[in-house]
Amino acid sequence: MYAIIKTGGKQYRVSPGDVLRVEKLTGATGSTVEFPALAVAVDGEALRAGSSAGTVSATIVREARAKKVIVFKIKRKKQYKRTSGHRQSFTSVKIGEITAA
Repeated sequence: MYAIIKTGGKQYRVSPGDVLRVEKLTGATGSTVEFPALAVAVDGEALRAGSSAGTVSATIVREARAKKVIVFKIKRKKQYKRTSGHRQSFTSVKIGEITAA
């Protein structure tokens, strides 16, 4: 069984027990979040798609920040150099139950 969910502007294919990184969500570690499923596939049945396909429940495992990405800008022959960094915040969630409608 798997489902397709959308969060943070991205779509993910998830199965029960998967741990994935998504854009930062509100909520404390250990709390439960619900995602509406765009599509749900149950073993032996066809893929159910649409706004009422089902729901996916997940538990927040941790919140952290990713490794730093260095951004370096340069314009040749103009003595222009700029260096900056960026660390993206994320939330790790563990997929629990997938409920088909």
